[in-house]
Amino acid sequence: MLRFAHPDSLYLLLALPVLLALYIAAGSLAARARQRFASDALFRRMAEEHSGRKRTVKAFLVLLAYASLVIGLANPQVGVRMEEVKQEGLDLFIAIDVSKSMLAEDIKPNRLEKAKYEVRRLIDRLAGDRIGVIVFSGEAYTQFPLTIDYGAANLLLDVVNVESVPNPGTAIGSAVAQAMRSFDFEQSTSKVLVIMTDGENNAGDALEQARLAAEKGVRIYTVGFGSRQGAPIPLYDAEGRPSDFKRDRSGNVVLTKLDDASLQEIAAIGRGSYYQATNTQDELEAIYRDINALEKREFGVKKFTEFDDKFQYFLAFALALLLLETVLSDRKTHWLARYNPLRGLRGEGDGA
Repeated sequence: MLRFAHPDSLYLLLALPVLLALYIAAGSLAARARQRFASDALFRRMAEEHSGRKRTVKAFLVLLAYASLVIGLANPQVGVRMEEVKQEGLDLFIAIDVSKSMLAEDIKPNRLEKAKYEVRRLIDRLAGDRIGVIVFSGEAYTQFPLTIDYGAANLLLDVVNVESVPNPGTAIGSAVAQAMRSFDFEQSTSKVLVIMTDGENNAGDALEQARLAAEKGVRIYTVGFGSRQGAPIPLYDAEGRPSDFKRDRSGNVVLTKLDDASLQEIAAIGRGSYYQATNTQDELEAIYRDINALEKREFGVKKFTEFDDKFQYFLAFALALLLLETVLSDRKTHWLARYNPLRGLRGEGDGA
């Protein structure tokens, strides 16, 4: 199996036609200048030892050396053997509330951005555990399924916002049910659900869904965002600038308050813990320390190929070509010209 460690470097090969065109153009300019200086017959007598073919050969050596250097920079690698690595860990779903109330700024910069920041920090700490994200407001959707591709997880997390789910509300029960549909219960891995929400305006049967999840062995943690005193929900214009606060039908500013009582009850049912988010603490770090003590079980075997670098051969070949081009003179090699099958067909002055 062959691959390139730095395939983008191969784009430098596109310069070869340009270099060839420059060589041809330079030869054409030199020929016109020579014709202004002297006739062909006179030039052949004056430069009797000059070899036109060697000039072409030297240019070919330079172009070939350039191509070899580019391939060396791309670092071709050859697969030498397959190895298998057992994967052990747990399955972790993060359910993030994306309702409008998560835009409140009693947690800086706002509740939703603080939640995403903590999830990113958690992803950076993971090693072998599978993580997935569910977004919910009035309904719940899987933003991305369980994966160990932490780079892709971070990219997909970046696009989470209050527009991710069109239905308004805070249906925690739907988030739990969506996680239950997304877990693979045929595998015996430990399963954890972390719910990050302000808990306000619950819709659905969150407690009943939590009981069903606990019966299936899913451990549930909850993180509450906001304050009990409440905070206004900012509204933004088309250019993303703050324009007002959400108001009720009477024109009064709506305050969104943390409902931590239901979140504490859900965590208790799920044999987990409840944490209240703050501006300074990383609540998911405490949760990770807790779940990291859970039993890690094997959930698959990862196969990968071990590769050997081969760039050194191409770099050595390029250096050899450049050295050959340097020592190769422009003078004719008379003994080689005697064995040239085209000798005499293109004029007296052409030789090796």
